[in-house]
Amino acid sequence: MAGDIINKVAQSDLITLDLTDFSKGVSIDEFDLKDFLFNGLVLKEKDFRESLKEYDFSKYKNKTVAVFCSSQSIIPMWAYMLISSYLSGVTKSIFFGTKKMVLQKLMLEKINAIDNSCYINKKVIVKGCGSVPLSEDLYLAITLKLQAKVKILMFGEACSAVPVYKKRKK
Repeated sequence: MAGDIINKVAQSDLITLDLTDFSKGVSIDEFDLKDFLFNGLVLKEKDFRESLKEYDFSKYKNKTVAVFCSSQSIIPMWAYMLISSYLSGVTKSIFFGTKKMVLQKLMLEKINAIDNSCYINKKVIVKGCGSVPLSEDLYLAITLKLQAKVKILMFGEACSAVPVYKKRKK
């Protein structure tokens, strides 16, 4: 039928890669040291140790935990070590940083673990917008991971892609 609308993007060999997919299935709980400080500001060692002894760490069982301090307090390194010793054996994994920072770290690990052989001589577009805020680290990592394999690497959407890399013909 003349005048039919044809989706040329769907018919092309273009692979769209959405980095927000690397956040799927990731669940992170936060552990804020502020809650264990005197007036939320000062770490008193005796009180800090006592609070940790009384705290129920079982709520972090088999979870990924982001350990951080939301106050502007100076926290000695041993305090992080002590918290880690309580979380160790309970959690799936422990990271320093806020939930957002840890999510970016986990996404970066997933990007670095990609089997990039399926992208050999392909045209790949990395989506630029998504439901999860993405750090520059992720875009750097995906570029480094794919550039050696792809024919063309682009950023954005199929309708308005920005070329990033094109393999030179030999």
